[in-house]
Amino acid sequence: MRSIGSYCNNGFQPVAKPTKLSIMKPQQSEGLKRELGVIDIATNVVNITVGGGIFLLPALVAAILGSASIAAYVFCGLLYFCIMLCYAEMSSRIINSGGAYLYIEKAFGPFAGFIANNLYWLCGALMGAALTNGVADMLSVPFPIFNEQFYRVLLFIVLISFMCYSNVAGVKQSMIVAKLLTILKLLPILLIVVVGLFHLNFNNLKWNGFPSSDGIGTASLLLFAAFLGGETASTMGGEMKNPRRTGPLGILLGVGSVIIFYMLIQTVAQSSLGASLATQKAPLAAVAGTQLGRWGLQLLIVCGIISIFGTLYSGIMAFSRVMFAGAFNGILPKYLSQVHPRYSTPHWSIITLSLIAFILACTGGYRQLIVIGTIAMLLLFVGAVSALIKFKLSKEENKETKGFRVPGGIAIPVIALITLIWFLSHSKQNEIRSAFIFIAFVSMIYLLKIIFKKRRVMIGLQDNS
Repeated sequence: MRSIGSYCNNGFQPVAKPTKLSIMKPQQSEGLKRELGVIDIATNVVNITVGGGIFLLPALVAAILGSASIAAYVFCGLLYFCIMLCYAEMSSRIINSGGAYLYIEKAFGPFAGFIANNLYWLCGALMGAALTNGVADMLSVPFPIFNEQFYRVLLFIVLISFMCYSNVAGVKQSMIVAKLLTILKLLPILLIVVVGLFHLNFNNLKWNGFPSSDGIGTASLLLFAAFLGGETASTMGGEMKNPRRTGPLGILLGVGSVIIFYMLIQTVAQSSLGASLATQKAPLAAVAGTQLGRWGLQLLIVCGIISIFGTLYSGIMAFSRVMFAGAFNGILPKYLSQVHPRYSTPHWSIITLSLIAFILACTGGYRQLIVIGTIAMLLLFVGAVSALIKFKLSKEENKETKGFRVPGGIAIPVIALITLIWFLSHSKQNEIRSAFIFIAFVSMIYLLKIIFKKRRVMIGLQDNS
């Protein structure tokens, strides 16, 4: 098995000695085209992050905090931004495809990298499967036929085939589709926000005292899953123009925009519906109905479907690069590292991830799949933030390397790490158990690979003697 160091990727010393963390020369080309700019990365962040959750969350948060719901968005948004500052710095340090997987492998060695890579792409497949079910669930409201498994599977085939082909056809073309989906999903919500801001009902926004810390904490745990997505933009480092600048700016611009956007949505929803917001099953649709009438309600249903599909589309694009990076570095089967001779995209990684997502979509529902995927992502966050802390504490760090650096030394990474541990500590035991069972399974595979590799070496030595 080849390690990342055998390719001298990312300009680093071999990972066999993970204590040497200095950044050296530019990375070896992976064969991908560097065509993505800051706006492309920011668009991908927004498209992945703004999914179906925001159509439901305003009511769920209001049920906990009432008119003070905005406090949870501010608290959770600040915590998530701290985490994304860490990702922004890492994307400036390590500029090949792979994101958190490469960060973890570089800091903690090939075993940690093996676990991180498999956990990462599985998380992408789980999220893709969950969102595919989410599209079917929303379509089943106007078209009950999609409650039947046969027609759901047909829908899955159409959706995933379209995404697969479009992503293989070139990263530039994929970004055109992603931008179009982002515009289509955001315009109706922006219309509601703008209309709502011009008709604010301040009586519905008055706080009845400051919310309790327990209430803010509970609501923030609920909100955190809605913020997930911005980190996946770092997986496309091998396709960014000037990645040391594009990665950090794109990630922070996208994440910052999402945080502000979410806060505006909650404000308008609270203003429009008041105390009744907490009882709404489809709060944004209810706001649209209040402001724009029946056609606004129908518009939001269409917007919700496009929103989930947009997240799914950009997710397949980003997570397939994790699979590609793992194959490029010898962790996954070699065929996954092949680049299409015409389109310069990791076509076999895209196809394989899409196929796995399709199989998972046929075997599970939205809620079960999204919970497991969220826990897996939190564990990857812990690994990536811990990697940055190790980089910053290393005496061998190259201070001359240009790029984005989080201000304040290790203060923000430590805050981010404490935040993640707090979020994980409030997760259900069976959810954590499922993630660690998978990690144990992957660890066994890694050990078996080492054993078989040593046996092949021994047999080779015996044949040569």
